[in-house]
Amino acid sequence: MRALRELVESQTARIGELTEALSARDVRITELEKLLEESRRSGKRQAAPFSKGDPAEEPKRPGRKQGDRHGRHGHRMAPVGPVNRELSAPLPACCPDCGGAICFEREDEQFQTELPERRPTVTRFVIGIGHCTNCKRRVQGRHPEQTSDALGAAASQVGPNAMSLATWLHYVMGLSFKKSASVLGHLGVPVTAGALSSSAQSTGTDLVPVHREIVATLNDAAVVVPDETGWRVGGEGAWLWVVTNDRATAYNVADGRGFDEATELLKEDFSGVIVRDGWIVYRQFTEARHQTCTAHLLRRCHELLASNPDWARSTPREVKEILLAGLDARGLSKNKRLAVVADLTERVQLLGEQVHPYDENRKLVAHLTNEIDALFTYLTRPGVDATNWRAEQAVRPAVVNRKVWGGNRTWRGAGTQGRIMSALRTAVQQGLDPIEFLVRLARAPDPAMVSLFR
Repeated sequence: MRALRELVESQTARIGELTEALSARDVRITELEKLLEESRRSGKRQAAPFSKGDPAEEPKRPGRKQGDRHGRHGHRMAPVGPVNRELSAPLPACCPDCGGAICFEREDEQFQTELPERRPTVTRFVIGIGHCTNCKRRVQGRHPEQTSDALGAAASQVGPNAMSLATWLHYVMGLSFKKSASVLGHLGVPVTAGALSSSAQSTGTDLVPVHREIVATLNDAAVVVPDETGWRVGGEGAWLWVVTNDRATAYNVADGRGFDEATELLKEDFSGVIVRDGWIVYRQFTEARHQTCTAHLLRRCHELLASNPDWARSTPREVKEILLAGLDARGLSKNKRLAVVADLTERVQLLGEQVHPYDENRKLVAHLTNEIDALFTYLTRPGVDATNWRAEQAVRPAVVNRKVWGGNRTWRGAGTQGRIMSALRTAVQQGLDPIEFLVRLARAPDPAMVSLFR
């Protein structure tokens, strides 16, 4: 009995040790799962560093591949049209190596495209000033190339081409106002960063009717693609919203990520199709048809296939097959696409009726069931994309700029940011030169007369 009692006590102690070890392991597993989830979320954030991971152990050789299939040999094409000047490079009088006589064979040509000499153009406007003999009101002349009626201390100004170039450098290329001023100074136009900031504010004010027109155009469209990303205003957190399609793009900096902020660009009663990610706010546009981003769902399936245990991988694998089958059906006829939609929708419904013991699979299927009416809209509505790539592409330039100068210092600057970015990107979508558009806006007596769509 004594030996049996000792055995029971030793086993009891062993069970206690194992229980304590299992408890510690469970705590550690929970911590690691949290770290893994945070790593996944940080990788999805567009503010994450542009890292490609560790270098490959055996990287490919740089340069072109050997053999016949090594790509097209690119070269700069000769300029089209007349040349501005022609220079001659005659043969030397003798051979530079041995001093022997040179026998002429032929002539060939080379082209060089160069920037013009850095010599700014200074224009003096001689302005007529008078008064009306009837009402005695002061009257002042204005040349079409003028951008302002200011005289006296404000009579000396920087022209619209230079200021528009600086605006483009800041809001599109991501240069700070100080660096933009350095570029203009290098071109022979001395200007301060403060002057460029003040000019951008004036441009943002002039763009109010243009921005309003862009937003109205998007709200009248059949399909739009919205998205949002983190922003900073005065060091505090904010959100940059974007709504886009193939004709126009509108940006807006707001202090939140809710439905009220979303309706600042997209009306609450918008009745077209919204191609968006899974953010719950977009589902509150109840009058619209929806298409959830297939790429987001496929990435989620890939993550679960990589992290789930072997016994819990069948669900994300089946979801992936359903989504890929929908993408493969895009080239079919209308009737065949409708049949595919009916079949795939039924498969999603069957998945929702099944029991999913693994928690991540249950969340995935619950999300699919909630989005079932928005999974395959691109197969039933013409002109609808399967993903929200348009909005991702529209957000990307702003994200790159955010990494350079961090956002806006004031909410006034944030408003200017949204209006200028909207006008410049929409101008490109309309086939217009954004700098020429800003010049036209600056020279217009009434900014409300300037439009991007006519």
